[in-house]
Amino acid sequence: MGTIEWIPAELLKLSGSYWGTCALHAGVKLNLFTHLVDGPCATTEIAKKLGLDARGLSMLLDALVALQLLEKQDEKYAVTESAAPFLDRKSPAYLGHIIMHHHHLVEGWSRLDEAVRSGAPVRNRVSHEPSEDERESFLLGMFNLAMLIAPKVAAHINLSGRRRLLDLGGGPGTYAIHFCQQNPQLNATILDLRTTQPFAEATLKRFSMSKRVDFVAGDFHDGPLPGGFDVAWLSHVLHGEGPKNCSNMLANAVGALEPGGVLFIQEFILDEDRTSPLFPALFSLNMLLGTPEGQSYSELELFELLRQAGLSRTERLQIELPNGAGIMCGHKDG
Repeated sequence: MGTIEWIPAELLKLSGSYWGTCALHAGVKLNLFTHLVDGPCATTEIAKKLGLDARGLSMLLDALVALQLLEKQDEKYAVTESAAPFLDRKSPAYLGHIIMHHHHLVEGWSRLDEAVRSGAPVRNRVSHEPSEDERESFLLGMFNLAMLIAPKVAAHINLSGRRRLLDLGGGPGTYAIHFCQQNPQLNATILDLRTTQPFAEATLKRFSMSKRVDFVAGDFHDGPLPGGFDVAWLSHVLHGEGPKNCSNMLANAVGALEPGGVLFIQEFILDEDRTSPLFPALFSLNMLLGTPEGQSYSELELFELLRQAGLSRTERLQIELPNGAGIMCGHKDG
């Protein structure tokens, strides 16, 4: 990791970088981009259509032009060609759900000092039940991210000869779907909370996978899980828990595997000294803000968790993934 030579201008740029973030969030939340993909519009026209104040809207539109998300000509605005596929709600490549999930996290991040002082989350999941909008943003945001990565992952992992896959904490089932698309002999079960089921069923229907992938409502902390699987997949599940709960979760997953089965985990993985890569280090703080014991784990810590679960022939797959993510696996002996 290269050393940064800090100067006042760069330090202040980092300090105020959230201004641009909040402008993007506001544009997505107000659905401005979807209304601007069909052609240039004037401020007054957009303001009337969306019920917005023209003065405030013109300031936001100009800021989005400065961020190169919009372009402006003759006092009319349009989405830039490169941004349009990801910010148009009608586009299959739309990333607005994960952007809105990030928006819902901003308030908690503004209280990071409190979480560091207390060592406890400031996003209290017990007293604050997520709203429908927050739940939808999270689940469909995870779908947004998985759609960028799952095709590459499914093509890289060899599941030939495997028949039944358990997608533990699989949310809308993006990975289960892509594994089944890649392996015609494979069927899958998504196990997640009941509140996730409508999103999963809609996604399965969209990909015509309802006959090969089913959904079981349950809590993956509890055991025993349904059995008879020869593959278990846990994508970004462990970071929400402390080491003890991770061990219990992995033990339950191994219990669901037949002898000879294989378990895969995908996580944001820290180096041994825990100071890099950058994203997993920052993501650990996100877990501090929102969970009692969650954190990013190092590769050595994850290997130890797999070993404690009774898995052998553990390895980290050689696949390049964004944001410091990695995939590790272990085998259940016959």
